[in-house]
Amino acid sequence: MTVRQPHPIEVRSYEILRSRVDLSPMPPLWRAVTERVIHATADLEYAVDLVTREEYLRQGWAALRDGAPVVTDEGMVAAGITAREPICHIADPAAARMARAAGITRSAAAVRLSYAEVGPGAVWVVGSSPEAISEIIARRVSPALVVGVPVGFVGAREAKEALRASGLPQLSNASEKGGSAVAAAAVNALLYADEAGHR
Repeated sequence: MTVRQPHPIEVRSYEILRSRVDLSPMPPLWRAVTERVIHATADLEYAVDLVTREEYLRQGWAALRDGAPVVTDEGMVAAGITAREPICHIADPAAARMARAAGITRSAAAVRLSYAEVGPGAVWVVGSSPEAISEIIARRVSPALVVGVPVGFVGAREAKEALRASGLPQLSNASEKGGSAVAAAAVNALLYADEAGHR
């Protein structure tokens, strides 16, 4: 998708992670995503913590290749996505007004505003807010892919379980770990991958 020359430090990082964990049995896009998440976090446990299906990732990859919008739940996730300008309404004053009026969180309001803007077929990326995942499910946004990896001890694991149970095409993780760096890394892996999943 995006032709890029990786920095020598990135090249060396990939060499080290591949010397420590063998991900070669994984399907190509799943491997590309897992490697980039490990590269971004230096956490080898993501090799067994990420949960998805290759067909979900291929659907998301194809949508990104065709120009689908990327919607994030927070500015830190948006800042980490390097090959696309994401949509993020969390800081929009309209999200604050809607949240107060509807008695919902600002994250949920931002999802509503974003969906009104992009419609179905977007790639949704959540690194922080369990409420954003709940709203994505409730709004029936018909996503190309939901990357749902909020971090935390309160509601994060449950939101990811609900995402997996929803039947939506998704990438999540089983543990309480996650966060903006993980979410951005997963999307970057898809943006950088070719048809064979190579970066």
